[in-house]
Amino acid sequence: MRIRLFGRSLYVPLLVLVLAELLAFGAAVLAAVLLRREADLTSIDRLNGPLLPRVLVFAVACSLSFLAMGLYGIRQRMDAFGVGLRVVIALLAALAVVAVLSYLVPQLRISFGLLAIATFLAGVITFALRALAYRLMNLEGLKRRVLVYGDSDRMAAFTRMRRRSDRAGYHLVGLVHHPGDPVSPLGEQVFEAPQGLKVLCQQLGVEELVVALRDRRKALPVKELLQCRLAGIAVTEFISFVERETGTIQLDLLSPGWMIFGEGFRRDSFRLFSARALDFIASGILLLVASPVILLTALAIWLEDGRKGAHILYRQNRVGFEGRPFALTKFRSMRMNAETGGAQWAQQNDPRATRVGAIIRKTRVDELPQLFNVLRGHMGFVGPRPERPEFVVELEEKIPYYAYRHSVKPGITGWAQINYSYASSLEDAKQKLQYDLYYVKHHNLLFDLRILVQTAEVVLLGKGAR
Repeated sequence: MRIRLFGRSLYVPLLVLVLAELLAFGAAVLAAVLLRREADLTSIDRLNGPLLPRVLVFAVACSLSFLAMGLYGIRQRMDAFGVGLRVVIALLAALAVVAVLSYLVPQLRISFGLLAIATFLAGVITFALRALAYRLMNLEGLKRRVLVYGDSDRMAAFTRMRRRSDRAGYHLVGLVHHPGDPVSPLGEQVFEAPQGLKVLCQQLGVEELVVALRDRRKALPVKELLQCRLAGIAVTEFISFVERETGTIQLDLLSPGWMIFGEGFRRDSFRLFSARALDFIASGILLLVASPVILLTALAIWLEDGRKGAHILYRQNRVGFEGRPFALTKFRSMRMNAETGGAQWAQQNDPRATRVGAIIRKTRVDELPQLFNVLRGHMGFVGPRPERPEFVVELEEKIPYYAYRHSVKPGITGWAQINYSYASSLEDAKQKLQYDLYYVKHHNLLFDLRILVQTAEVVLLGKGAR
């Protein structure tokens, strides 16, 4: 079950979970107050004074921490331990944030004892809520019932969506093959529609009909599809369905016509202004907060081998907006002359990395100097990862639509960076491009803010670092 809000498709059970946990976080503060018997805060006369801001600050801090740790993603691929670990980390992060705010803003002050009790209670309530929510969300009866109509070769794409996380928001009722198309067993139930698609959908209780035809010009059942639409059954193009459920744009399903006439892929003056404003604000704040880390990192690199004449910073040509090259700045994490034989893909536990370099690459500290590239306008804070010209030439030749990722500025973080590991091969680059094209299509201020918050999970847990 989904609804559209601000142009985005939202999974209703997950939205209910977000709201339920937001209320639970607020309730945890109130329960902690009652347990501590702090009468000065529980007075009804002061409910709209000192208490309500404290409740809101704690609840919002917890919700943002959960978002940052990827706990509100519909395509979670974590076991119970992974979810539990993220919940604990998120709550500890929220506790730290609220504690700092209490110190900086006396009007929002919450005693540490009260804050600790509220955090503990929030954890207990969260685990109980999530245990119930995951059980309910996995019930097939509560999922959107989907029927696919189309060609065997296009239906085969569903074999790439067999993981539970990929099917979290829908239940695939079955398949209806296009007349004349040879039936290919895909492990799904195949139906016939002698009385028409509308009657079949109503008999099966289908809420969404996905059209998966490679060539829609040949015998597209326009009349039957229109009947389904008018009967309240959603009719969705296959590539749009896969895009919505996976957060990617599948290259083997993509066509120029879909990009030209479909939604998204827009760039207007407000988007350009909001993106640049976010770049300045985010870069300025991060530079201020991370300045001690930047100085310590520079000192560590210099102590390791900078005294031998090695540089602390490393500049490398990358391809930027609309294919224009620029010099990207990073902390040097590899030994000198690491690429004597030419450009190379980064590797897991790269042997070319120095001792300090291995640490700063794992924690992404080596990328902090890119903030100056952002301030100079070469990069955005959020966007596709900038690649080297040597790789771009090869990738544009071998991967269709690769050049279109350059229609937005490259970024320090991005949709592909938080969803996929570091690209170290041609196949990795192809997979990341599917995320990059999704970002190019949907990029806006709210999407950028969501990516920024979720980047915390990548940094804290070292996802994708090499």
